[in-house]
Amino acid sequence: MGDQMARGEEFEKKAEKKLSGWGLFGSKFEDAADLFDKAANSFKLAKSWDKAGSTYVKLANCHLKLDSKHEAAQAYVDAAHCYKKTSTNEAISCLVQAVELFCDIGRISMAARYYKEIAELYESEANIEKAIYFYEKAADFFQGEEVTTSANQCKQKVAQFAAQLEQYQKAIEIYEEIARHSLGVNLLKYGVKGHLLNAGICHLCKGDVVAVTNALERYQDLDPTFSGTREYRLLADIAAAIDEEDVAKFTDVVKEFDSMTPLDSWKTTLLLRVKEKLKAKELEEDDLT
Repeated sequence: MGDQMARGEEFEKKAEKKLSGWGLFGSKFEDAADLFDKAANSFKLAKSWDKAGSTYVKLANCHLKLDSKHEAAQAYVDAAHCYKKTSTNEAISCLVQAVELFCDIGRISMAARYYKEIAELYESEANIEKAIYFYEKAADFFQGEEVTTSANQCKQKVAQFAAQLEQYQKAIEIYEEIARHSLGVNLLKYGVKGHLLNAGICHLCKGDVVAVTNALERYQDLDPTFSGTREYRLLADIAAAIDEEDVAKFTDVVKEFDSMTPLDSWKTTLLLRVKEKLKAKELEEDDLT
């Protein structure tokens, strides 16, 4: 590793010397780029991630001087992947610059891919608002390029986080839109009941039983097979428990569903919110009597 570090520093020195010396404009930056590329590779082999990242940024600058935007964007991506090991903020900064360049040269699907990566980095830092913003950007770009599966994956992330932030209507609209689209695609039909369940849980969180009942009727019109599913039954039974202000019934209904189809942490969290509201209502009723 020490050898690779020394090699990297040697290549970097030669590259800096090229840039500071005389020479024809093009060849000077081409030669320096070649040396920075070798230096960055050596730093990577030495697992000196910060050094590799900063060297890839220097490589990107050389490519920009040569008006090679695609190569510059790729160098920023390489820098980001090194910085991922040490600094999420630096990685995001490099990916943002890469995306701008990919947009400039019309490589929209590449821009979408790295918008998604930025969103994932913000998600890993639990910065949900920023993650939503970049997942939305990625979804929009993927949709424009008709990469529908990737667009839907990003939209589902947006819906998931929107619900966590209690933006239930936004989440409902996304889940219903994905369900509608999935019905027209044979491979995706099986997932429709899951999207409608998620939308229904968000309706429950809003606390309007009438709205839940209306939604279930709409879902039945959308997909006539839905009323025969356990997902439909769960939503209908929870709505009934809320209407009857019966916490025990609510608990039994959820427990029974979970024993057959384990609920993930997102659904569990939202259903707990519904239960807490129901318990608070029950306590109010007890206080009044």
